[in-house]
Amino acid sequence: MSGGVDSAVAAARIAEAGHDVTGVHLALSSNPQSYRTGARGCCTIEDARDARRAADVIGIPFYVWDMAERFHRDVVEDFVEEYAAGRTPNPCLRCNEKIKFAAVLDRALALGFDAVATGHHARLEGGVLRRSVDRGKDQSYVLGVLTREQLAHAMFPLGDSTKAEVRAEAARRGLAVADKPDSHDICFIADGDTRGFLAERLGAEPGPIIDALTGEVIGRHEGAYGFTVGQRKGLRLDRPASDGRPRYVLSIEPASNTVTVGPRQALEVTSITAERPVWNGPIAEPREPISCTVQLRAHGEVYGCRVQATGDTLHISLDSPATGVAPGQAAVLYDGDTVIGSATIGSAA
Repeated sequence: MSGGVDSAVAAARIAEAGHDVTGVHLALSSNPQSYRTGARGCCTIEDARDARRAADVIGIPFYVWDMAERFHRDVVEDFVEEYAAGRTPNPCLRCNEKIKFAAVLDRALALGFDAVATGHHARLEGGVLRRSVDRGKDQSYVLGVLTREQLAHAMFPLGDSTKAEVRAEAARRGLAVADKPDSHDICFIADGDTRGFLAERLGAEPGPIIDALTGEVIGRHEGAYGFTVGQRKGLRLDRPASDGRPRYVLSIEPASNTVTVGPRQALEVTSITAERPVWNGPIAEPREPISCTVQLRAHGEVYGCRVQATGDTLHISLDSPATGVAPGQAAVLYDGDTVIGSATIGSAA
């Protein structure tokens, strides 16, 4: 129970359905004041209190589990290391994979529980992950990394409801979090300054910003880790590009500490290589190429594609060009609204 409206209603629903429910809030920081608070939080002291009050209203036991050390190692340190390597991680996805459905699930099963239920907006039908009926709030993408075994011990009670319906139900149940705003951004970066957070941990590493069309140095940066593919704002170029058009980050090369920028059309890619695939859908790993759709970032567009699996690598050919495809993000495959599997984007062209 994060302290938000979704997990509170999820707990209320499964308790009302007759399950033996225990509410658990995760303490993810040894110094909770360093994490986001209020409307933007999910794991602070304030959120723990909101979760406890919700559990009291529902009438279920409530505990706080200390996962700070594991969260720091598997999510925060991974986040920093990925940026240092020129990739763009999704910490919410990693938290689901490593914390909620690994560390928490392992402890829950050891204690005799059958499943971990969360307030994610997604559906589970016969162990198969599907999109929420509320497409605007669908979170199947950040759950797409879970294995079949993890999904077999998961419950997502909100998948058949819209967010508006969840809030209305919370109000009817007398849950004080009914109108609490959704959490946003990265919980462990209190001020929202990702570049500053990384600079504090990785130090200043000045390097050039190069125009892909001319090869000229048109700016300098204090660390290539402060950029992501597709980024337009915050480039701080010394002079405009020769054609006068906006520039976007095309690539990040940590070895040479170089950021390459270019026009928007240079961002377009139709071929993606992804690594470490997880096949968690209704079919096993396909031996032949398959046609499906792919989502390349949270709440991003969906593209028709053809996928060929070769061992630990996926080769994804898009039916139409995508832009802003960043290494380190997940490529989640769908058949309609059903998740087939996922992999981590390694490169795109």
